[in-house]
This record gives sequence, C-alpha cells and structure tokens, in this order.
Amino acid sequence: MNQEDRRVIGGVDSHADSHHAAALDERGRLLGSKSFAVSVAGYRELLAWLASFGLIERVGVESTGSYAAGLTRHLLAEGVRVLEVNQPHPHTRRRRGKTDAIDAELAARHALSLTSTVTPKQTSGIVESIRQLRVARDSAVKSRTAAIVQLGDLVRTAPSELRERLAIRSTLKGKAALCRQLRPDTDRLSEPANAAKLALRSAGRVALLDDEIAELDRQLTPLVATAAPRTTALLGISTGHAGQLLITAGQNIDRFHSEAAFAALCGASPIPIASGKRGRHRLNPGGDRQANRALHMIAVCRLRHCPETRAYARRRSNEGKTKKEIIRCLKRYIARQTYSTLRDDLRSLAIG
Repeated sequence: MNQEDRRVIGGVDSHADSHHAAALDERGRLLGSKSFAVSVAGYRELLAWLASFGLIERVGVESTGSYAAGLTRHLLAEGVRVLEVNQPHPHTRRRRGKTDAIDAELAARHALSLTSTVTPKQTSGIVESIRQLRVARDSAVKSRTAAIVQLGDLVRTAPSELRERLAIRSTLKGKAALCRQLRPDTDRLSEPANAAKLALRSAGRVALLDDEIAELDRQLTPLVATAAPRTTALLGISTGHAGQLLITAGQNIDRFHSEAAFAALCGASPIPIASGKRGRHRLNPGGDRQANRALHMIAVCRLRHCPETRAYARRRSNEGKTKKEIIRCLKRYIARQTYSTLRDDLRSLAIG
C-alpha cells in the first residue's frame, strides 16, 4: 500500500509530562510507537509523526479532560477527529502487561474498532470558562465549610473566659467576626488562652471565603446567562444548576446522539427491575453525580413551588408510586427538558 493511500489511526496514552503515541494502519498493523513531550512543540511533533505514516483518519486519546486536554485542543484545532477512549481493561493488562507503548497501542485499537469511544468535550469556549470558575467556587465552599466546623470545635474547647466572650453571638458566622478582633500575645503562646486566640483568629477566615465565593458568583452569573438564557429562564434552575448542566453536557452538546444519552450521563435514566409478577424502575447510581444532584434540587424546588408538578406527584402517588420513584420520574423529565433548552442555547451561541 502506498503511503499516500494509507489511512492512519492513532492512539495516545497521556501523562503529566509525556504522551506516548502509537500508529496503526486501517488493517490494524502497528506502524510505530513513540513518546513526546507535553508542550506545544511536542503536540506538533506528535501530529507530524502520525502524518508521516499517511492520512490521519482519527486518534483515540485517554484522559481528554485532564492530562490530554492540551493535546486534544491542538488536534481538534488542526482538524483531526479525536475520540476519547477508556483505559485498558484489567483482563487485558493481566494478559499483555502494562507499559506506555502497550496502552497507546490499545487506545489506537479502540479507535480503530470504534468500541467504547465517545466524542470528547470541547474545551475552548465559554463553557470551559464556567467550569474553571466553578472549580474555584466549589473549592472555596468546601474550605468555608471546613473552617466553620473547625471554628465550632475550637470555640467549644476554648478557655471559659474566651468562650463567654464569644457567646454574645449566637451564630458561627457572628463568632467568626468576633474572632477576627482577637489580639493574641505571640510571645506567650505557651499559655492556652493566647494559643486559642491565635487559632480562633485563623479560623475566622470564613468572611474572606464568603467574599471569594460572592466574587466568583458575580463573575459566573453573566457567563451562565450568556451561555444558557433559555435554560436559566426555566422554573427552579439557578445559575449554579445551569452551570453544572452546561459543564456536564459540554459546549459541543451535539456529541450526544439523543436526549436519552444526556439523561444517562446525568444518572437520570431509569433502570428496570423485574422479579416474578412485579416490575418497576429504580434510581440510576451511575453518571455524573453533580449533574444528578442539580436535577434533584430542581425537582425538589418544583415540588414546592410548581402547582403542575405537585398535581403530577399526587397523581403518581395515587397510582402507587413512592416518593423516590416520583422524583426519579421528575428528574428524567427535567433532563429531557434541559437537554432541549441547552442544545438551543449552545447552537444560538455558536451562530452568534
């Protein structure tokens, strides 16, 4: 076969400092294997190396959303079809072993057979910006929760005089404000009272984290409103919920073949359970749990504030459905509804 007519399928095993690539022809014969640096120059070398064997058909890449995010963006910008592949199955690793070259070859073979492959998310638009800011916000929220718990523990075990001084505020947030006013004597930290003051003042960083969260919310609100105006207009869908659903779907939402695929990714697809004469469906424990949580909170909000949703819940309850089953049905409906609005929002964003 002439090199000009050869179709090349690539595979990449990604790491933090290097990417190992393998090349196959359309018949599955291994053409070569080589390691490249994780840099713009390394991405160019990897692409040129694959192209040296023939016309690149597609490339299977592991970890397109983490270690290989930069490589994925580079390949897509160059017009190369990229497929996200799973890591090798443990059975395969027991038979063949575990090396970067083997993993890269297996990634290429997954791409060649088109099994267990998905289109990776597009990470070069506004949805990626929303994801980055939400990562920072989630981290600040977790730190704030940890600081509040730590503050409560320190207040309970502080010396009596200090504890009584802080008792004038009933909430932990109010106590944190008082803790920032404490002035410990750093030359006498061997005394528990001064050590407690210094520890409480450090735990009083709750207000700083509140300011950080508020600032990130101020930046996220217009971004999410720009990316998903139709979705945020729906009942019960806040900026946080819409932002999470955008991140789960990705900016290239057309990578889903149907709304059922989006529901499955959100863990809202029903799983049938049948035994004897009884048949029902249960909650799906898989999928993106953060997206599933967003759907759950939307369903709870509508059960409280939407007359139509409450009427639906009463009707299904009279049919014998439990509360969990009713919420499961609502989450499936919300996933279908938000998929439609998100798709329209992102298509309008691409046209604009």
